[in-house]
This record gives sequence, C-alpha cells and structure tokens, in this order.
Amino acid sequence: MPKARAHLLISGRVQGVFFRAFTEEVALSYGLKGWVRNVPDGRVEALFEGEKTAIEEAIRQCYIGPPASKVENIDVKWEEFQGEYNSFSIRYF
Repeated sequence: MPKARAHLLISGRVQGVFFRAFTEEVALSYGLKGWVRNVPDGRVEALFEGEKTAIEEAIRQCYIGPPASKVENIDVKWEEFQGEYNSFSIRYF
C-alpha cells in the first residue's frame, strides 16, 4: 500500500465538542501518525501520515465527527509522505 500524508483544515462547529479527541481515536484506529490541534480562527487542523487508504477512511470519519460537532468543510492538501512521526498526538497552544 502506498504511503501518503494529508494536511487537513476542518471548519464548522469543531471546537469545544471533543473533535481533537475524536480525531486522535480515529487516527489510532487506522494506524495513522501525526497530530491534531485547534486553530485560533475556530477550525481544527490535523496532519495524517500512513497508508493512503487509511487516511481516506479517517477523512471520511472526520466529516462525521463526534455527536456535538457539525463539520461544514474539510480542506485537504495531499503531501509527500515524510515519516517524521512515531505516534499520533493532540497538540495544545
């Protein structure tokens, strides 16, 4: 399976609804590495690295989100796999 990297900016009602914890759980369940964090403008930013099909599934799950969220859009930028992460983490400012 080809490895890939995707940088996501998720907009909608995604802060204060456990979206970061949800994203971490999704990433771990698909064996992905990277991170997720809140952005000051109200969006959530995530970086996934791993098998491309697993990343695509994780993105589909992010469109669903946790129960209290309402995802309006996910801007996905595909990048070259770099393999720089050993795990998936929630980042804080």
